[in-house]
Amino acid sequence: MKQLQNERDYINAIFSSIVHHYDLMNTLLSLNQDKYWRRFAISKTELDRGGIALDVCCGTGGMLPGLARSVSSQGNVVGIDFNKKMLKKAVENLPEKNLTHCIKLVQGEATNLPFGEDLYDCATISFGLRNIPNMRKTISEMKRVVKPGGKVVSLEFSTPMNPLIRQTYYQYLNYWVPLLGKIINREETYQRLSDSIMSFPHQRKIGELFKKAGLDNTLYFELTGGIATVHVGTA
Repeated sequence: MKQLQNERDYINAIFSSIVHHYDLMNTLLSLNQDKYWRRFAISKTELDRGGIALDVCCGTGGMLPGLARSVSSQGNVVGIDFNKKMLKKAVENLPEKNLTHCIKLVQGEATNLPFGEDLYDCATISFGLRNIPNMRKTISEMKRVVKPGGKVVSLEFSTPMNPLIRQTYYQYLNYWVPLLGKIINREETYQRLSDSIMSFPHQRKIGELFKKAGLDNTLYFELTGGIATVHVGTA
């Protein structure tokens, strides 16, 4: 338990230190594909107008406008994150003021969501699963709060199957991303984030975690040569 708390505090400190560079970092790590990946992930939620969506580990709010547009002004979107600075940045990042009235931000833990059962039409998580010590508990919590028949969707960096793509991308992660971190005096932090991508379980194993959490019709979609993968399961 103490080890998990120490890991949590360490991750919290990392994200507090890079909050103002976080969006740029996602753009660089994704080779400028992150916006496309998010749109694809949102399409797999099958949200309708008037729906209710939850975004877990919402960070600076990258998923929130797209989810809000899907449910329209008749619906609601809740973003939850355990980092106060990330949530503050998420507020600043909501440019479409006509959407803000249907978006609510909550501070809380992904492994212990402060919501009742069967509340949401979908639960999403993007670029957050690999930074949570207990991934299985997080997926189970997302399944718990989603209505029967609703979707649990994860967007995360993954393992490219093509050896050439994998080698080229990992070289990029090992050299260019830490170099950027060095320029902004965050070399150790950016190296840690690069390492977290390369050590993340293969997409097949994440699919198995979805099934073990009780999700049905589990599928995954590899994007941009497998640099990212979207997992989808039905509650």
